[in-house]
Amino acid sequence: MSNALDIEETDVALAGRLATEAGRRLVALREQLFAAGASTWDVKDAGDAIAQEYLAAELARTRPDDAVLSEEGREDPRRFDAERVWIIDPLDGTREFSEQGRDDWAVHVALWERGGFGAGAVSLPALERTFTTDPPEPVPPTTRERPRLVTSRTRAPYAAVLVAEGLQCDAIRLGSAGAKSMAVLLGHADIYVHDGGMYQWDSAAPAAVALAAGLHASRIDGSPLVYNDRDPWLPDLIVCRPELADGVLESLWG
Repeated sequence: MSNALDIEETDVALAGRLATEAGRRLVALREQLFAAGASTWDVKDAGDAIAQEYLAAELARTRPDDAVLSEEGREDPRRFDAERVWIIDPLDGTREFSEQGRDDWAVHVALWERGGFGAGAVSLPALERTFTTDPPEPVPPTTRERPRLVTSRTRAPYAAVLVAEGLQCDAIRLGSAGAKSMAVLLGHADIYVHDGGMYQWDSAAPAAVALAAGLHASRIDGSPLVYNDRDPWLPDLIVCRPELADGVLESLWG
């Protein structure tokens, strides 16, 4: 039975709490596994499992009537007709999580409600930071002469190459989609563009937090991001400072 605290907890507060606590558990697990000499694959698998178990259990306890779409969970058929769907990525950036010293991995928790975001939170557990849709994170001003583009550690998506050339960007590389999006939010970067394929859980919480802060977030053709489609594939994303959005889209489409 839910207690009074659960009933009074808002969706945004819940999203922030879940992302933060899942992150704390991941940090503790990671330290234990590294100390025990666990393999990279064991670290990845254990991280995915512990975060999924916690988030699924808490959502079932606190929001039993809501549907859930998760990278690590089974398909919840209720979501196809539901007005409220939690879209979660229990561990975004498993590769970075499995490498000692890396902090560019994240926990994503978002609520898609009646065709828009009802709440969102992105936790960067290794940095002990959680960003939510309310209150939004203030985006710092920038004095950089050349925009800074954040892209994948392992490859440069074609869209990112076009934007880098079109706007004469400097580039940095980070791991998870959440870490890259929050790099724009924090002012460490100005543009994040991805067209190499991703799923709804990769971008939902980062897009929710970015939009709440006043950043531009869209598909690479400039169309709005729409979630809870039957197909979880949502292959591309732009997150950038609003004053750069037109230039980004011009670089992509001419």
